[in-house]
Amino acid sequence: MLMHVTSSSHSRPHSFRDLGIAAASNPMISLSEFFYRRGSEIYGEKEPVEYVYQVKSGAVRSYKLLTDGRRQIGAFHVPGDIFGLDHGGVHRFTTEAVMDTTARLIRRESLEAVAEKDSILIKSLLCMATANLWHAEDHMLLLGRKTAMERVAAFLIEMDRRLTAAGILALPMTRRDIADYLGLTLETVSRSLSYLRELGILRFIDNNQRQIVLMDRQQLAGFDRPN
Repeated sequence: MLMHVTSSSHSRPHSFRDLGIAAASNPMISLSEFFYRRGSEIYGEKEPVEYVYQVKSGAVRSYKLLTDGRRQIGAFHVPGDIFGLDHGGVHRFTTEAVMDTTARLIRRESLEAVAEKDSILIKSLLCMATANLWHAEDHMLLLGRKTAMERVAAFLIEMDRRLTAAGILALPMTRRDIADYLGLTLETVSRSLSYLRELGILRFIDNNQRQIVLMDRQQLAGFDRPN
């Protein structure tokens, strides 16, 4: 909900091309940009779906709180990612800013109004929904079938693909976030990363150990065996 925004917003026209979304007519649409401080909630589980979001800068986590109080993170959203495309009228996850984050917001009804007349936009939205479904299925298999080391390797491979720039994998999330995403304890994640460092597969280049250089991607991929 917008009540969670911690700074003022501004609205200006953008085209779908600006968002990386294919559309036949590429009409101009009104987007708002909001700034969320680290830890701020963007929207909550079961809140009405009013907007679709794109990360402009920063990072976002989507999660559910389990009945025993544990947190299960379902996805991380990084710059360029679009999220909030929930089927139905309410959100299925809560989303929070992992770090100070700026997000673009477009009203869902505006998106749907354009899609009714634009088959290419409909196809683009369908592709996004399908990609989200594939990610959810892969994540389910990761939690249910992979060992701790395989999960950590799979996470690093995913983040390497999405975040590495100039040879450096800069992780915006904490190890607690990683643990809650992989269904592991904080200690297990730390041990696994230390083991990979001992093998020479990765090295840390900052004191917080969140900037990583992957030294041997082939060996890392060997830990992420398909099931």
